[in-house]
Amino acid sequence: MEVQTELARNFLGSILQPGAPTFDEVRRIHNGLVDRRPAVIARCRGIADIVDAVLYAQATGLEICVRGGGHNVAGRAVVDNGLMIDLSLMKGVHVNAAARTAVVEGGVTWRELNRETQLHGLATTGGVIGSTGVAGLTLGGGLGWLMPKYGMALDNLISVDLVLADGSVVKASADANPDLFWALRGGGGNFGVAASFEFRLHSVGPVVFGGIVAFPFREARQVLRGFRVLAENASDDLMIVAGLTTAPDGSGTPIVAIVSCHIGSPEDAEIVGRQIRSFGTVAVDALGPIPYVDLNGMLDAGFPSGAFNYWKSTFLPRLDDDAVEALVIAYERCPVPTSSILLEGFHGSASRVPVESTSFALRDIGFNTLVLGQWMDKVSADRTTAWARASFDALKSFAGKRRYANYLGADEDAGAAALAAYGQNLARLRQLKTRYDPNNIFHHNVNIPPA
Repeated sequence: MEVQTELARNFLGSILQPGAPTFDEVRRIHNGLVDRRPAVIARCRGIADIVDAVLYAQATGLEICVRGGGHNVAGRAVVDNGLMIDLSLMKGVHVNAAARTAVVEGGVTWRELNRETQLHGLATTGGVIGSTGVAGLTLGGGLGWLMPKYGMALDNLISVDLVLADGSVVKASADANPDLFWALRGGGGNFGVAASFEFRLHSVGPVVFGGIVAFPFREARQVLRGFRVLAENASDDLMIVAGLTTAPDGSGTPIVAIVSCHIGSPEDAEIVGRQIRSFGTVAVDALGPIPYVDLNGMLDAGFPSGAFNYWKSTFLPRLDDDAVEALVIAYERCPVPTSSILLEGFHGSASRVPVESTSFALRDIGFNTLVLGQWMDKVSADRTTAWARASFDALKSFAGKRRYANYLGADEDAGAAALAAYGQNLARLRQLKTRYDPNNIFHHNVNIPPA
């Protein structure tokens, strides 16, 4: 076939087209709601394969999408009738324990990275769900358990190896192409295909203090008020998340859960643990010393691959009593037990970085709020989607201007989404887009149009 001769001649990976035995398996991503069929899938083994795929797409006029871990809820990793540049075979992780750095290829997941770095008692921010890809999470922000202490995943980047729209390969860092490095830290996949990342690592674990404490849903209001007080006064050692969800035993019983990670002294961690348990009547207590790698996989079962997902997210600068009431009422109307509402406390190091230092604009203190519509059978689609939208609408009066790019859905207005994600940095990003990707080849993302 034409593809086989033009693209596959020197290609070290594999080229898949519809009808190939593994085509349907590879084209599917984490969100079962996304069911798209590329014309070609280029499964890359290295940077030269990425270059060939980009140039082939340019020559044939095929739209480009890029898959790392395939977790993005909007399905930006796959496009109909285009070329999917699939990095999932690029699994190299090289840890330099003495320098406390790691070089990570574009197909690595957080479970895989944490497993390698924790051999040396090291880690970097990212990966509350182990199967999430390092690349996409980092380029769009990268929240995680270490965020208050060490910043977002993107704040720990040292350099990125990038394939540009013209097929050239560049390194972006503080010293090499610093303007591009600024743009990549928050600008998503707008500027090219990120083949590898170099991260700064920190001494973490192998055992931290963390886990889940759950309370009856009838106590949700008081528990969320306790969560608010703790989050607003938390040290940089503590990352804390609240969830309106159902019991982990599969019973479907509504609960309010507090999930946390503390990387400070055992004495301080125990004080925090006692405070969390004081929020209400403890129904589940799985809080204590836990391996860092286990903490990062603890929630994986609640986010199964292939489940149908529709998310709406916003950011609440404050969690006042009216906002608490709106959240509780919203969850009371949740139509399926697999959906939830999550509040991720933003504070500490990630919030102290000046907005202009990177293109990532969400540097506020507050509560990143996710209405997570998830269902397992197609008959629940309409009512779950409607619930997520109604819940999002109920929170609008409490919301700030900025939103977390990685949570933005496929049905967002493109201009509004870009402004919400990039804020005051959008104008500079558009100028850099004109320089590095003037034809907007890389647009299957929270798109930054050229100026």
